[in-house]
Amino acid sequence: MSNQSNTQSNWLRSYYLIRALFSIFWIAAAVLFGAHSAFAFLLLVIYPAWDALANLVDARSNGGLKANRSQALNVAVSTITALAVFFALMKDNQAVLAVFGVWAILSGLLQLSTAVRRWRLYGAQWAMILSGAQSTLAGGFMITRSLGAIQPTILDIVPYVGFGAFYFLLSAILLTVAASRTATAKP
Repeated sequence: MSNQSNTQSNWLRSYYLIRALFSIFWIAAAVLFGAHSAFAFLLLVIYPAWDALANLVDARSNGGLKANRSQALNVAVSTITALAVFFALMKDNQAVLAVFGVWAILSGLLQLSTAVRRWRLYGAQWAMILSGAQSTLAGGFMITRSLGAIQPTILDIVPYVGFGAFYFLLSAILLTVAASRTATAKP
């Protein structure tokens, strides 16, 4: 692995770990304080906004937005979603869940595309591929759930965020193991 590839692999490990930790913090805040509508409102807007920022920073750290079109699109989709969630919160919780569902589908497909591209460069991306696919399926589930009579809450989004945290953490671990094996294999 070249020095540049090694640097990028180190970046991805750190990036995936930060994404996992943020999601874990978000889940804890949602479970502990999500019943308070103002705090839930804030958490629901912050999550897609964070995703937009994280994708922007990652794309810039990996050659820029032009070189990472799927992430550039994800930045736009997540930014629009943060705004859509803000306005959906003024309507009802079903609208919020539907917006999250559409976002989960779109961002899942874009994450899947990014992971497939990165697999060729860094390997150890199968967890991110699974995460993108699962996000897409979860989005469909959220949209279906948003059409029901039961009023959803922020806790309906927690499992989606939890699986994302799991896959980001698993990817960080897999890249760490791959780097360790590469370092051990060097003469």
